[in-house]
Amino acid sequence: MTAAEFQQISHTIPLNAGIYKYYDKEGTLLYVGKAKSLRKRVSSYFVKYHDNFKTRKLVEHIHHIEFTIVDSEQDAFLLENSLIKQFQPRYNINLKDDKTYPYIVIKHEPFPRVFFTRNVIKDGSDYLGPFTSVGRVREILEVIRYNIPLRTCNLNLSDQNIKKGKYKVCLEYHLGNCKGPCEGLQTEEDYREGLAQVKNVLKGNLSPVVNLFKDQMQQYAAAMEFEKAEIMRKKISSLEDYSAKSTVVNTRMGNVDVFSIISDGNHAYVNYLRILNGTISDTKTVTLEKQLEEGDEEVLSYAIAYLRDVFKSITTEIVVPFPLEYPDSSITITVPKGGDKKKLLELSEKNVNYFKEELYRKKILHLEGKSDLERKQVLYQLQADLELPVLPEHIECFDNSNFQGSYPVSACVVFKDGVASKKDYRHFNIKTVQGINDFASMKEVVYRRYSRLLAEQQPLPQLVIIDGGKGQLGSAMESIRELDLIGSMTVVGLAKNEEEIFFPGDSESIKLPFNSESLKLIRRVRDEVHRFGITFHRQKRSKGTFKNELETIKGIGDQTATQLLKTFRSVAKIKQLTEEDLAQEIGSAKAKLVWDHFHKS
Repeated sequence: MTAAEFQQISHTIPLNAGIYKYYDKEGTLLYVGKAKSLRKRVSSYFVKYHDNFKTRKLVEHIHHIEFTIVDSEQDAFLLENSLIKQFQPRYNINLKDDKTYPYIVIKHEPFPRVFFTRNVIKDGSDYLGPFTSVGRVREILEVIRYNIPLRTCNLNLSDQNIKKGKYKVCLEYHLGNCKGPCEGLQTEEDYREGLAQVKNVLKGNLSPVVNLFKDQMQQYAAAMEFEKAEIMRKKISSLEDYSAKSTVVNTRMGNVDVFSIISDGNHAYVNYLRILNGTISDTKTVTLEKQLEEGDEEVLSYAIAYLRDVFKSITTEIVVPFPLEYPDSSITITVPKGGDKKKLLELSEKNVNYFKEELYRKKILHLEGKSDLERKQVLYQLQADLELPVLPEHIECFDNSNFQGSYPVSACVVFKDGVASKKDYRHFNIKTVQGINDFASMKEVVYRRYSRLLAEQQPLPQLVIIDGGKGQLGSAMESIRELDLIGSMTVVGLAKNEEEIFFPGDSESIKLPFNSESLKLIRRVRDEVHRFGITFHRQKRSKGTFKNELETIKGIGDQTATQLLKTFRSVAKIKQLTEEDLAQEIGSAKAKLVWDHFHKS
């Protein structure tokens, strides 16, 4: 990515704190960094010359950039650390000691030692953390060491070794920092009392320890030992200021999956934060296309199942913005009202909002915001990529929609010079096809569209895209042959999921580069035909598709059907209701008619 190319996208980078990820053209993660302001930090890579050779090489290889917004610099640091450990990007150097997660471990052993570590080992020990400040951890350990006498040696203080008299007390005993358990001078019970104070400090239960320090400070002051009293005052201040809480790191939370969703017309956007041991280990936002009028609950349930499978999640708690029915009874669904989980949900919502807005901006301004010359360049690139005989200045795209065979419709969108020509869009009610038959429906609408253009002597498109792959492409070509239009236009099929392009008669597909301008234009055309077609289909369904089965019940009219659907949302849910449930909504007489229809042959 050159400096000029970066300037074109710099204004889209958020000003929030967060982390940024640089990728090369193969999609390999090159670098993860943190920033108080993402825009300012990322811009610094492109607006000045770097003396460091590796930095220059990194900038040369950057192809695209991704972001994750967080609430503070501290959270950005913690997330950056987590991602670096997970992905180990080539251009991230090893962090210094003070830039890794610090833990305090209470070792699983006789007379447990308490010390600082960066390595968590599953050996039965208690690990408290990670903490956000190494300096604060060291300060607290110092407070513990001088005020709660614990051993610091590596001796094996088994009961057998102590009874044999294998060890002698060291200097720490004589300095008053240890009570000499190695010679049996301290009982395990007394040692455990000291550990209880340590755990109070580390878990944030500071009152008992602070009260102890206050008593000692007063004793020192009364004894005119003001230097010692001042030391105790500083220790008290340090403990009162101490906090290890973070929206990104809180080990008491354990393992949690956090999901948020935004719906926008025919699309939904779902963000996933994967929390492992209190830290964000994975973030992912996906787009889901609604084929009908699925509600947020249904879409979110599907996305949760998909993303948990992709990330092999085995966590037993899921945090979501609203109650939903999840098929796995072993999973706890949490809708937080406050606390750390609420903060994480809000963080997820920030990211899904940014994702949706950025995606929308890219779609709308893909070519509409470009100059005539830039749009021409994209069309020339598309011509070259597809080996088209002429420049595709006029593109048309077709898509079908139906609901269980009811009210099948099709849509055609038109793009001229790379931008949408909405006045030329067309809807089609399927007239000659019964039930679900996308192939026959495609053949009908293609024939109707181009027979009309021929009759009116309107110009034909240079490129026609059939959304649906080989089968529907073949059906469309039947109409093209019948109209004797072979050679008058290029017709291709677009596989719905893989974004593969098929030409008539070819066994192999064409896959354009994922981030190529050609594929971006094709995606824009495809997304627009989906939006246009499903909007029309929704209008058709609202006039009767969902009511159809209810209105076939003798004695149940349009008003009652509408009332039931407004309350219960679908015929499937209405079928599951008891007669008593129905009676509460529409009265006992009509309830009996509906219930009998669904439950009596």
